Amino acid sequence: MNRFLTIGPVALLSASLMTGCATRKQLRIGLEEQRTALTGEIATERDARTAADQQMQQDIASLRSDLQGLRTEFGAKITALEEGMRFAMPINFGFDQADVTDEDRPALDRFASVVQQHYHDSLITVEGFADPAGSARYNERLSLRRAQAVRDYLVSRGLPAEQLRTVGYGETRLVAPGATAGEAGADRNRRVAFVVEGDMSGIAGAAMPATSQQEQPQQPQQ
Repeated sequence: MNRFLTIGPVALLSASLMTGCATRKQLRIGLEEQRTALTGEIATERDARTAADQQMQQDIASLRSDLQGLRTEFGAKITALEEGMRFAMPINFGFDQADVTDEDRPALDRFASVVQQHYHDSLITVEGFADPAGSARYNERLSLRRAQAVRDYLVSRGLPAEQLRTVGYGETRLVAPGATAGEAGADRNRRVAFVVEGDMSGIAGAAMPATSQQEQPQQPQQ
């Protein structure tokens, strides 16, 4: 009996040691699995950031190319405002006219495409202008009709109506001061311009021109 009682504690100690070894082994395996999983998560996150950075760079390059196309192909003048961008497009009207001409449609089509591609979350204000012929009140109404005609055309090209608003500035902000009716430069006074309002801290801001212009437009009309 004493012999068996002496062996009993030794057996229990051996079993305890074996159990302890097994527990440490399982712990090491668990830690290695956690390290492997964490390494995989870090690699996945790094790859996602790299892909996002590359996509942003591509988007910025695409926007810069499109803006440059507006400048070189259509003579657009693009300037930075405090909270957006101004596009002075060569969209002109005949004397006392408010219809979009066939000659102006390609430039408007390209502008609509740029908005759809890069400014789909921005508010677009269409500004209308007139030459000084006639009364100031009449010219304000005429300039608003011009802005509305352009807005309607842009809607027909796929821009949401709620993204566009209009304002008529009449005979203010003349490009060719004093030029009226059939005088040289008067057609440049009968025009529209676009203001793109929105957060310019991202892709759009990165592609903004260096020239800045501070301007506070009047309250647009719906």
